[in-house]
Amino acid sequence: MNVDESLFIFLCLLIFIFGILIGVAFLVVLERKLLGYIQDRKGPNKVTFLGIFQPFSDAIKLFIKEYIMLIKINMLVYFMSPMIGFFMALMMTVGLPSSENLFSMNLFLLYMMSCLSIGVYVIMMSGWASNSNYSMLGGIRSVAQSLSYEVSMFLIFFVMFMYVESFKLIDFLKFQDGLLGFWYVNSMVSILLFISMVAELNRMPFDFIEGESELVSGFNIEYMSGGFTLIFLAEYMMILIMGILFFLMFIGGNFGINKVIVVLLFSILIIWIRGCLPRLRYDKLMYFCWYYILSLIMFNLLMVFSLKYKMWLNV
Repeated sequence: MNVDESLFIFLCLLIFIFGILIGVAFLVVLERKLLGYIQDRKGPNKVTFLGIFQPFSDAIKLFIKEYIMLIKINMLVYFMSPMIGFFMALMMTVGLPSSENLFSMNLFLLYMMSCLSIGVYVIMMSGWASNSNYSMLGGIRSVAQSLSYEVSMFLIFFVMFMYVESFKLIDFLKFQDGLLGFWYVNSMVSILLFISMVAELNRMPFDFIEGESELVSGFNIEYMSGGFTLIFLAEYMMILIMGILFFLMFIGGNFGINKVIVVLLFSILIIWIRGCLPRLRYDKLMYFCWYYILSLIMFNLLMVFSLKYKMWLNV
């Protein structure tokens, strides 16, 4: 790889990351608009035309907001954890293939699992370093919830990557060419993965780490100004990343308008769930994960292993 190719790839990554950040801004507008109509009220409609530039004014307000120095926080960990969380979300975007002709990681599955596993440490560090009972409870809930749902989600990833017998994400496009998609082949796994993604994103009805009714704001209660902005950006960036992953693994097709439509529908469905469903009870959440999702995915994993073994015997 010469200097020109390296510079071209670097520019493509910068454009891709910039596009993701712009997408996050308009995703916030979409969420506030949809929640407004679901709750029979108007969303943001004052800033420019129909309030579409509202997130940019909110971002300016947050970044110039006065920062109050807290006395009892662990200073280094308190400031570093939002930066690490935002950096991990950016690292996930770097690993995603931007087009069929651009590079794709050979071991993307292991890379993705490593990045997703670090997210729970960020929330735990934020909750502990804030030195608040509410934030500490939010961090503890996050650890328990992530340990539960990441087990089933990673097993689902193993099932899907066994279909293509490769760790490369771009191979899903090749195997789904001419098909309706893997969602048609194994619709149960697609539904289980969507539920696990909602739990991984800490969205309603699984937003126990930010339970406003009992934890005020959860792990980020002591964050303000730039730190809160980084946490907010990382959370909404992960929604877009999960939508892209869902598109690549279950829908397939080209990287054109199909990808945009599927990611948009994925985001709208997550927002719709937030506006319609109440928060679960915490023990119901753990019971649902360990008894239902894990047992179903283990059954599916056994079925895929059996089919693959039979194919290898025939070969």
